[in-house]
Amino acid sequence: MCLLVSSCTRTTAQTIYVDAVNGKDGASGSVNDPLSSLENAITTANGFTGNEAVTIKLAPGLYVLPHKQIIKTGRTADDTAKFTIEAISMPDDADWQPGKMPVIQSVAPVNSDFQFKHCVGLLVAKSNVSLKGLKFVGNASPGVAYYYPITRENENLNGLEVSQCYFIGEKSSTRLQSGMWTHGTGIHVDHCIFYGCRNAMVLIKNIKDFSLTYSIIDGAYESGIWFGGSDAPFIFSNNIVTHCNFVWVRPQGIQPHYTFSDSLFTENDGYMGYIANDLIPADKSNLTENGIRKTGHVTLIEIKTEPFQPHSYLNPVPGSDGADLHAGIFKK
Repeated sequence: MCLLVSSCTRTTAQTIYVDAVNGKDGASGSVNDPLSSLENAITTANGFTGNEAVTIKLAPGLYVLPHKQIIKTGRTADDTAKFTIEAISMPDDADWQPGKMPVIQSVAPVNSDFQFKHCVGLLVAKSNVSLKGLKFVGNASPGVAYYYPITRENENLNGLEVSQCYFIGEKSSTRLQSGMWTHGTGIHVDHCIFYGCRNAMVLIKNIKDFSLTYSIIDGAYESGIWFGGSDAPFIFSNNIVTHCNFVWVRPQGIQPHYTFSDSLFTENDGYMGYIANDLIPADKSNLTENGIRKTGHVTLIEIKTEPFQPHSYLNPVPGSDGADLHAGIFKK
C-alpha cells in the first residue's frame, strides 16, 4: 500500500487527508483512507523531502493538539516549497456551514521557553506556509497563561498566509493570548475574525511585506495589533477593529510611520499605545489615515437561542456599521 495518494500517482505535490471522525491511525492518508489526527499528518509531512508542495486537507471535526506541532519538512536549507493546511470545505463553498469548519484546539501544557514560558499550537518552522479555512480556539490547560495557536520564531523565514480563519478565545476559560505571534517577512492575513483574544496579532522582528485586509478584531482586551519597531510599509485596509482596549500597540521609544486605509475603528478604549509598565496612550503624529472611520456601532451575528452557529456568525449583520467594508470570513 502506498503512503499517500500523490506517492502512487507520482504528481508534483504530496497531499494528506485527515478526518477526525472517520479517519484511522495507520491509514494511508489518501482521500479514501484518511488519517485520524492532524498530529499524525504533520509528523508524516515532517519526513517529506521538502522538494515538493505539501497539502494537508482537514475534514470537519475537532483536532486536538496534545503537543506543539512543528510545520517543517526534512529539508534543512532553502525549504521554499509550499506547505498548506486547509479545510476540505471552505467558507465560500455553496454547501459550507460553520459545523464543517475544522476546529483546532491545544490541550498542551507550557511547551516552549522561547523568550518566555508559553504554549504553542502550530510552530511554523519553514517558509511559504498557508493556513486556510480553520477555526482556532483557546487552550484551557491549567497553568497556561500564554497560548499562541500560530507561532513563527525565526525572523529569517518568509511567506505566511492565513486566510478565512477564526480565532476565538474566552479569557475566563479558554484564554488565547494572541491568534498569531510571529517574526519574519511576507505575513499576509485576510478575511479572518479575531474574537475575544487578548491580542489579535503580535508581530515583532523583521516585519516586512505585511498585510492585514478584510478582517475583524472584536474584544481584544489588550490590543488589536502589537507591532514591533519595523518602519517597513505595510497594507492595512478594509478591517474592523471594535470593542478593544487599544487598536494598536508599539514599543516604547519607537515611533515608525503607519498608514491605515478604508477601515472602521469604533468603540475602543484607546487608539495608539505603547508598553511601559502598563499600556500608555501614544502620540499619533506619524500616522496617516486614509478613509478611516471612528464612529458607529458594529453588530455581529452571534448565537442567541438557536443550538447551532448561524451561517454568518461573527460577521457584521446586514446594515451594521462597517458592513460595507466586506470584512469577515467570506471572500464572495
